[in-house]
Amino acid sequence: MVSKRLMLTWAFFDTCLLAAGLVTLVLSFVWRQPNLLLNLTFGSFDLTGGTVLGIIFLATFVSSLLLVAMRGRWPLVMLNWLLLVNGISILIAGTYIWFYTLHERNNYHNVFGMQSNATKIAVQDTLMCCGYFDATDEVAFGGTFCPNAAAAMAANSFCVTPITKFADMMLNDVFTTIYGFMAIVIGLFLANMCVIKRRQEEKRFERIDAKRGGHGFV
Repeated sequence: MVSKRLMLTWAFFDTCLLAAGLVTLVLSFVWRQPNLLLNLTFGSFDLTGGTVLGIIFLATFVSSLLLVAMRGRWPLVMLNWLLLVNGISILIAGTYIWFYTLHERNNYHNVFGMQSNATKIAVQDTLMCCGYFDATDEVAFGGTFCPNAAAAMAANSFCVTPITKFADMMLNDVFTTIYGFMAIVIGLFLANMCVIKRRQEEKRFERIDAKRGGHGFV
């Protein structure tokens, strides 16, 4: 019989996986809402990746409840394969974001350059900057802070620093959190291995008991 303490440990990590899936999925939708700096930091591809990762976590949680309810070890072996997929997904997502942070200034130069003039003006007014690397780089004239070239030159404030400062904070928080989810997956994997081992022992004792005529060891 699998001990209650072991099953509580298994349930704890499984619940943490549920929480990770909900947090990832909710943030992927919430961050799609109109928000100037968040929309600049996270593109549609990033948020779609977060949605997929959240769905993987939630699908694994639902599968785990079905598999643990089945007798034998093979359903739990299948769960470990699902957890392996979770771990690989975490590594891919976390490493993709981490690698993006290594070249933030150039990466967000491209992002800023792809924005419409209206968005650039809104960013410049919000961050009180003109242009990206300098007052002539990807600048959009208009608004209150950069109405014309003369104002842009006089401001001597460029968008690269405030944009990458905000993006760096957000991206570091995101990839650190995603990597942190690996602890949940590993914890559930190890707890699941212990449950598999206990079920193997139960099966072995049942076979021994059957050979003894079903009278047990006493």
